[in-house]
Amino acid sequence: MTPLAFGGASVDGGFYLWITHLARDTPHAVDTTVADWSDYGLALFGVLMLAAWWRARGAGQARMVRSLAAPVIVVLCYVVDVLVKSAVAENRPCRTLHTVTVEACPAVGDWSFPSNHAVIAGAAAVVVALTDRTLGRIAAVAAVLMAVSRVWIGVHYPHDVAVGLAFGALLAWPLMLLADRAAPLVERAAGTRIGELVTGAQSGG
Repeated sequence: MTPLAFGGASVDGGFYLWITHLARDTPHAVDTTVADWSDYGLALFGVLMLAAWWRARGAGQARMVRSLAAPVIVVLCYVVDVLVKSAVAENRPCRTLHTVTVEACPAVGDWSFPSNHAVIAGAAAVVVALTDRTLGRIAAVAAVLMAVSRVWIGVHYPHDVAVGLAFGALLAWPLMLLADRAAPLVERAAGTRIGELVTGAQSGG
């Protein structure tokens, strides 16, 4: 497939520069905290999906099916994003605009649009929310913070993360609804020893 070579600077390059200049003038401790969150914060979504699964144990087939499907759907969203990203081939803003950034600019060929982190965060927020509303609120806030952090450290344009969040969320939503059809499989699996461990269901004695 021939890359589209999208030029993102014309979309919101000025806004990106305003944010990176603001980050440059912000205390180092704040930038370090944002950078750490940006680099490692996706782990929180894994924890939230695990917590959603734990809370779904014994709470009915619908919630259990969704909790088991959640990580699979997030991975699928990531794979689709990688394909889209390779097709669009948008250069990182830190390479196009040559501004000072909190983190080092990714290597040439590590494309920018849409943001992998934002896609994963958007997808994870949806799958968690459709499994557990309480945890979903935490995931939604975390997803927005993740998206903002990617612009703050200088590795993405604002449109990269905005589209990434929407893309991940809109792709994950129908996939989660489709996963509901797997309820009979979970019901049958619940009758096995492994199924009891995974679903928290107790087989009849």
